[in-house]
Amino acid sequence: MDSSNRLGDIEITDPQAMRALAHPVRLAILERLQRHGPATATQLAPEVGATPSVTSWHLRHLAGFGLVRDAEPGPDRRQRRWEAVARGFRFETPEDPADEEGRAAASVLSREMFLRAGELPNRWAAEVEPGLEPRWRRLAGLANTRVVVSAEELAAIEDAIEAVLAPYVTREEAERPADARGVRLLRHVLPEGAE
Repeated sequence: MDSSNRLGDIEITDPQAMRALAHPVRLAILERLQRHGPATATQLAPEVGATPSVTSWHLRHLAGFGLVRDAEPGPDRRQRRWEAVARGFRFETPEDPADEEGRAAASVLSREMFLRAGELPNRWAAEVEPGLEPRWRRLAGLANTRVVVSAEELAAIEDAIEAVLAPYVTREEAERPADARGVRLLRHVLPEGAE
């Protein structure tokens, strides 16, 4: 596996795929499939805020860009089951200033992802945190650290974080400790404007 993609994410480089994913229902579908595994449009619909037929349309749209695919049939072989093609996804804003389409698409997708991620801490604090055991509650938290680094140093920091996370992200379910549970790690890397 490429050391710049230790987590096995699908890499999105096509601006049209970025724009396709920059839709709240499509992001919700992909997140749900990545988190919980294969599902039908009917199973996904209530969780993503759309009807089964609209959810099915969005699934086919995502499949057209290679982000989801048909899963193994479930108990009811008449219903089409879908799965994410990878545990996560990544994209980059193109460096080439002439690639206006790519830069605009990456910006639209980034904004939609920030909107979705912005809701998570408040929902977690209201719905999940009150029911956590003290041990898990103590480990939860937030850090707001400002560093002054070069672009190369920031890339090295991101690479080091992924190197630490990779063994936990990519291990098989059978390798997880019995008391393991899902933990959402939100990383916002927000370079400041030039001073």
